[in-house]
Amino acid sequence: MKKIIKLSMATALLIATNSYASSNNEDLGMITVSSATKSEQSIQDVTSNVEVISNVELEDRNIDTVTKALNLVSGISFTSNGGLGATKDVRLRGMNNNRTLVLIDGIKYQDPSSTSGASTSHLMLGDIEKIEIIKGAQSGIWGADATAGVVNIITKNPQEGTHGSIFGESGSFNTKKYGMGLSHKENKFDIKVSAQKITSDSFSSRAPRYEDLNNYEDDKYENTTVSLKSNYNINDDSTLGVSVRTIDAKKEYDSFNAPNDETMKSDVSNKLYNLTYKQKYNKHNIKLSLERSEFSRDEIGTTFGVKSFNGKINNIEINDNIQYNNKDFFILGMGTSDDNVDFVKVDNSEHNKKNRDNFLYITNSNTLNNTILTQSARYDKYNNFDNKFTGKLGIKHNYSRDIYVSSNIGTGYNVPNIMQELNPWGTINNELNPENSKSADITLGYKSLTLTYFYSRVTDLIQWDNSQYKNLEGKSTFKGIEVDYKNEILDNILFNINYTYLSAKDKDGVDLPRRADETLKFGLDFYGIEKLHFGINGEYIGSRYDEKEKTTQTGKYTVANFTANYDLMSNVKIYTKIDNITNKYYQTVDGFATSPRAYYAGVKVSF
Repeated sequence: MKKIIKLSMATALLIATNSYASSNNEDLGMITVSSATKSEQSIQDVTSNVEVISNVELEDRNIDTVTKALNLVSGISFTSNGGLGATKDVRLRGMNNNRTLVLIDGIKYQDPSSTSGASTSHLMLGDIEKIEIIKGAQSGIWGADATAGVVNIITKNPQEGTHGSIFGESGSFNTKKYGMGLSHKENKFDIKVSAQKITSDSFSSRAPRYEDLNNYEDDKYENTTVSLKSNYNINDDSTLGVSVRTIDAKKEYDSFNAPNDETMKSDVSNKLYNLTYKQKYNKHNIKLSLERSEFSRDEIGTTFGVKSFNGKINNIEINDNIQYNNKDFFILGMGTSDDNVDFVKVDNSEHNKKNRDNFLYITNSNTLNNTILTQSARYDKYNNFDNKFTGKLGIKHNYSRDIYVSSNIGTGYNVPNIMQELNPWGTINNELNPENSKSADITLGYKSLTLTYFYSRVTDLIQWDNSQYKNLEGKSTFKGIEVDYKNEILDNILFNINYTYLSAKDKDGVDLPRRADETLKFGLDFYGIEKLHFGINGEYIGSRYDEKEKTTQTGKYTVANFTANYDLMSNVKIYTKIDNITNKYYQTVDGFATSPRAYYAGVKVSF
């Protein structure tokens, strides 16, 4: 019976995408999404093109980083400047990392002192309940940084009573990972704390193509992540919540064309704080949030540009979710957000700047028989840029239990990052302007199969060019097709496959670099033996070039991984995994190494 329940949960959660029409309709009705409208909704009632990665999938596949988790999703790809902890550029529908807003429990994880946006390289999995990915322009709800979409990483909530867990893992490259979690929940109060540490000798960040990694020095990595989350129920209608997350990491890396460089290190400290007050009154659900995100980075050994970065985001926001009729609601919100950056260049000169955004937004959602309509609008008033109205419209119509169609159209506004404005690595461009974008998608769902066409057009796309950040003239376009199929194909066998075709071009029709024209991702999981689960997953990357001239091919390869879990006892699980089981040699960025075949094993104990 326990096996059947787990399989049912895995099946329901595996197909928890923008398609909900399936034989698991009742289970999917329990899955909620909070990032699409800043309101907790059943995934059935969301018009947005959304995917949810569940903790069941993450734990069964023993995925250890957010980057790897996101790479399970259609429309998402990434390139990496080395192994564990190295810079990752996660692209959603072809748009760069800094155009996707990354949140942890709704708190911004965008580093204003980095031109790359959110550093997913240092986000390890451990206490994650689910990851929500909202595709397409979301500025009408979330503001700047959300022109490609939103990723919200949602951590686990405490369960009734007192619970705990410990885990440990060891594997290739002298990698060790261990951690613990402890939670307690009662009627008035709950609290959860967790901590994990990972250390790895890893391998050289840089390596000439087809060279043996053993010929070069290892670039080590370590990461310690600690989190606390607590809520106090003042009464039945009032709740006070607090959360704290700290990430301390250190990564060795190599300077240009020097794979044996032992001097370069990046010392990172990130901290997220949140204080929330929730109040229910009749049909009103009022939420007040005070958020602070801090990012600090020392580039040890660097002789060019910046040696010390500090970035801070302060966000104060209040909104009211007003319920009316049966499933209809209206959200009115307002707030202010400050981005603060200070940095020290290698010549010891100090620089700083602050950008402020005051904002107001509204969202309305109506359910009319089998049709759901959602409208959002937002006004941002910037101190350093033109003020901007953005919006989003969504519709979903259910023709039957098995068939639906949905469509969304939205506008985006991406203001230049402070570091792009000040550009300590080259020439300052005083004519740098915000990006404006429009995006649309349409999805047809039939049972466990979905087909999506997406289109985005960006005006004044910001790119690095000849030591300067510039706006590309004209309109850059990102369009393509996503196909998803996820289902239990035979008894105890779950199968998922997704395909993405992407066209990303500048105004002249030239392909933008480091985007694969095709990706195919697959997974097969078997639960037919009592207490045992094993599976295989992987991806094929189509043609991809490192530069516009298309001289260096970094695509056309397939990588597959294997994982197996065994329930030794009801509260003890042992597992093993093999990454890159065929020992495929490939590079996602020319001159930067990727992992050869690697082996890991671990144990998880809960109580």
